Amino acid sequence: MRLQKILIVDDEPGIVQMLKTILTKEGYSSIHTAFTGQEAKELISQNQYDLILLDVMLPDTDGFQLCQEIRQHSNVPILFLTARSGDFDKLTGLGIGGDDYITKPFNPLEVVARINVQFRRQEHYQQSARQSKIDRFGQVTIDRKAAQLWVNGEEISCPAREFELLLFLADHPNQVFTASQLYENVWGYDSIGEEKTVSIHIMRLRKKLEEDPRHPSLIVTMRGIGYKFVPPKQGETK
Repeated sequence: MRLQKILIVDDEPGIVQMLKTILTKEGYSSIHTAFTGQEAKELISQNQYDLILLDVMLPDTDGFQLCQEIRQHSNVPILFLTARSGDFDKLTGLGIGGDDYITKPFNPLEVVARINVQFRRQEHYQQSARQSKIDRFGQVTIDRKAAQLWVNGEEISCPAREFELLLFLADHPNQVFTASQLYENVWGYDSIGEEKTVSIHIMRLRKKLEEDPRHPSLIVTMRGIGYKFVPPKQGETK
């Protein structure tokens, strides 16, 4: 039996029931469902979820707006499920704090696989955090055990996938990774067509970490290759 608590938010009863059935077969025993944004808000106010599957087109609100509201008080992983498959929609969903973006129609087994990977990655980082010290990179402080990010002494909200990406880069200083390699190592599954997902998460991290995100010094782009994490030299504050 898996103890993680999952919330499915979608206005299509058939999809909700299908996902609930297959997740139950996978051993997830605590699955809540909501068919409107208001129902989701009420459940979220009463429960602490480990993951949320969120449709974009809900009858009473926009899933993107709901995601932004959730992000004001929670870093719970959010996986969008939506028929809106355009690049702009995907960029919007990931840019406002979504951890993944799955378009309809989808293979329910793929959704389950992505959920399983998400929880495996969380468990991996939680286990490593128990033995890890606090890392400091100039004005940036990473508290692995508490899963907290501090910049210039101020705690910065950092969703799970962003935090995992930051930890991976920080664990491999000055090593260049392609977007595909980052996706495979952090998201944990096939990277085909997911370079934009990585670039959006990099962009979000830079806005939080860098003094000038347009000219980053911590997470650097190697043009035509990928990205690398460059720790400040001793005595530097950046």
